[in-house]
Amino acid sequence: MANFHVIIPAAGAGSRMGSSIPKQYLPLFGKPVIQQTLAVFDANPRVNSITLILSSDDTFWDAANINLSAKTQVLYCGGGTRAATVLNGLQALQDNVDPEDWILVHDAVRPGLSAATLALLLEALETDSVGGLLAIPLADTLKRVDSEQRVMSTEPRDGLWQAQTPQMFRYGLLTKALQQAGNAPTDEAQAVEALGFKPKLVSGELRNLKITYPQDLALVEAMLTADMKENRK
Repeated sequence: MANFHVIIPAAGAGSRMGSSIPKQYLPLFGKPVIQQTLAVFDANPRVNSITLILSSDDTFWDAANINLSAKTQVLYCGGGTRAATVLNGLQALQDNVDPEDWILVHDAVRPGLSAATLALLLEALETDSVGGLLAIPLADTLKRVDSEQRVMSTEPRDGLWQAQTPQMFRYGLLTKALQQAGNAPTDEAQAVEALGFKPKLVSGELRNLKITYPQDLALVEAMLTADMKENRK
């Protein structure tokens, strides 16, 4: 039976956030965002291991004083791009995983992933021949602009989905895909697609938002607060 291993790349600086602190360390409900992100995987009994990958010059992790479970390890082997960081993590795990084991790559700054959606992803993909990812269908009208930010055209949104994470693929396939793709892919699915495969989309949720800009942190906090109040009813 295949195992499930989580890789969380957290080597980025998050320059678009406009903060002196990397966004994965910003406070959310009094705890660092990264601690909230780790919690859902730590609580899932089907997840065998969690690997958090930091940059070699990360000076914030120790100060965050986050207690880790026995199935979580921290590696300081982040690369210059997301793809390089994930590949470094895969190579670090090679002696402890099987090629058919599942790897779930999740953004460090998506703390809104719920236990129910994680369970849905595992169930939907565990027997899939390729793997896949969480995503939500686009609802907004899309505009293509020129260099002066003037509208050139309105793009059809039919069949377009917004990719989320976790993105879940077999260890062997994902390693091969990232080795051949280099630093170009912005997510794991793109690298797998380049090999000719078609990843499966599993419906995600709005609360699984990636924190990129300052307003995103407040939005995630508001959505999680609303969900907690609803669950208490």
